[in-house]
Amino acid sequence: MPNVAVIGAQWGDEGKGKIVDWLSEKADVIVRFQGGHNAGHTIVVNGIVYKLKLLPSGIVRKNKISIIGNGVVIDPWALLDEIRKIEKQGIKITEKNLYIAENAMLILPLHRELDGIREDAKNTDKIGTTRRGIGPAYEDKIGRRGIRVMDLADKTILSKKIDMILFHHNSIRKGLKQKMVNKKKLINDLKKISSRILKYSKPVWKKINEFKKKKKTIVFEGAQGVLLDIDHGTYPFVTSSNTVAGAAFSGAGCGPDTIDYILGIVKTYTTRVGEGPFPTELKNDIGNKIGVKGKEFGTVTNRKRRCGWFDAVLVKQSCIISGIKGIALTKIDVLDELKDLYICVAYKLNGKKIDYFPSSLQDQIKVKPVYKHFDGWLKNTNGAKKWENLPKKAQTYIRFIRDYCGVSISSISTSPKREDTILLENPFKKY
Repeated sequence: MPNVAVIGAQWGDEGKGKIVDWLSEKADVIVRFQGGHNAGHTIVVNGIVYKLKLLPSGIVRKNKISIIGNGVVIDPWALLDEIRKIEKQGIKITEKNLYIAENAMLILPLHRELDGIREDAKNTDKIGTTRRGIGPAYEDKIGRRGIRVMDLADKTILSKKIDMILFHHNSIRKGLKQKMVNKKKLINDLKKISSRILKYSKPVWKKINEFKKKKKTIVFEGAQGVLLDIDHGTYPFVTSSNTVAGAAFSGAGCGPDTIDYILGIVKTYTTRVGEGPFPTELKNDIGNKIGVKGKEFGTVTNRKRRCGWFDAVLVKQSCIISGIKGIALTKIDVLDELKDLYICVAYKLNGKKIDYFPSSLQDQIKVKPVYKHFDGWLKNTNGAKKWENLPKKAQTYIRFIRDYCGVSISSISTSPKREDTILLENPFKKY
């Protein structure tokens, strides 16, 4: 049974949680490899809605091991709160079914505060962050002054490392005329929760290698989407980590030969949260209608998502950059009531037609979508479980996405429910 990496091929919110949960039925281990609690996954199981932020989607299944990899930045207080909430819903979480990489970086209160200070600053452009400290935590990681999970185990080392991080942050705060961080309070707050975090701490890279040798099936779960990648996304309106499939290797601690199949999750239309370019955005009644029908509100922030037509140019680009072998298409039922549909197949930039999304922010803002029209099917697809159950016009729409992107459609999701999935190509078969 091959191992699968699951990533979003748009701006996130594609429905990765349901797909990872669905795949995890066949898997033994589920690994989250990047991002933080700024990315939410919603899963519906037997009518129960689970809203996950840091916990891997496989946590809701019995007899599965969930891993938070070193590529994730962890707010320990947010994680413990999430565990408490999920346990209230009947899911038991112990050190036997949840592992946390000992070398994963921690998000501290000072990171959250700095995030908010920057977003509220009058002399800077708003990025539209979730204000959860993700960016500042990754900055400290790269700046080699971050606090890692393992540091909670040694009070002396923790104190020295906090001195390093406060030298940096208090300098910034002083310049911004903000209150200095209280070291004593920060250390005491960390001490209160350290044992509850450390019990899950493990050398995750070693565990993954052991699972690999035992032929265990592993699903690697990404957060956000390729278009929010720090290198390949709509910079600077991106997240602070690499969201492409390649991040799974560094963010979990394994080699390229560990992953056999890369599955891209793609919504049948396009959405985006926060600021940044969005060529196919619909600022009209149709966009609102899609948003209402698709319940397009953020799992983490409850912010209303911007909605637009399907952008095949962007999805094809994501497929190429991440080496996507199969597409899991989601939310086809949201388009059921639309008479006319459009897919972006190219852009016009300065009077010239181009077939890719440029890297320059100025060009990204200027591009105009070139559309191909499709007749809507105006029939109910909600809950469909077979390809033959889909209207012919829906099949035409889906085939076009497949042919344009040059990637097979492995599955089609027709509702938030786990069982409402049309399987066209099993990613777990031998390749």
